[in-house]
Amino acid sequence: MEEDKIKQTKWKRRSSSSSSSKSSSCLINNLDDGCLMHIFSFLPPIPDRYNTALVCHRWLFLACHPRLWLRVERSIKDRLEEPGVFPDIETAVAAARPGDTILIAAGGRHLASNIQIKKRLCLIGGGELPDETTLFCSRASDSALELLSTCKLANLTVKAELGCCLLHRNGRLTIEGCVLQCESNPLDHLSCPIVSTASAQTVFPSSMKCSKDGVSVFRTRIEGGAKAVLTSGNLTLQRVRVIYARTSIFFWFDVEHQ
Repeated sequence: MEEDKIKQTKWKRRSSSSSSSKSSSCLINNLDDGCLMHIFSFLPPIPDRYNTALVCHRWLFLACHPRLWLRVERSIKDRLEEPGVFPDIETAVAAARPGDTILIAAGGRHLASNIQIKKRLCLIGGGELPDETTLFCSRASDSALELLSTCKLANLTVKAELGCCLLHRNGRLTIEGCVLQCESNPLDHLSCPIVSTASAQTVFPSSMKCSKDGVSVFRTRIEGGAKAVLTSGNLTLQRVRVIYARTSIFFWFDVEHQ
């Protein structure tokens, strides 16, 4: 009899624990759309927020909502009235608010010539690999992107015919999992993938902390040009790591004040 009672109590504990786990797993879906979207806003866009869109139709709608990120689509004939979708990068940057994330569609080339970014933004390529989303800077331009605020670039290929891929003026620039290419030509010695002219500490209002200007590069391929980074002022190249693969070279380094 005692053994039967012990078995019954164990079974009840297991059943209660399993039912509680099932109910707790569904609690997040009991939240309204506004709460879920607020939670998603704290997730890194790639890969976490991107992966949430694969859970169900509701999460797909919320994870891709324009409030969380803007989108650049090469062909928007069927999406002219869809909010948060833009035909080019420059228009998306102009419409973005500080802190927004811009998802750039994969496939083909996106023209990027002397686009100034003066607000805190994150630009991410929409493909599985950085080679699938290319920002192209023509020969007549000084740079593809001119960055005057703290920004992050991820999963993108930035290609420049002449000049530089990225011109860093102020703020903290983070480059992660990208490809920076300067095309080889007789004037290759005039090209440079990254040019930084930041030379002084950026001081924000008293409500915010001071932030040092600089560049951080993670797992990025750099090809062509006279040198990988050209700096001015007292910025120096620090903490350099290189991994040689069969077909390419990946770089990790920081450009900071001494």
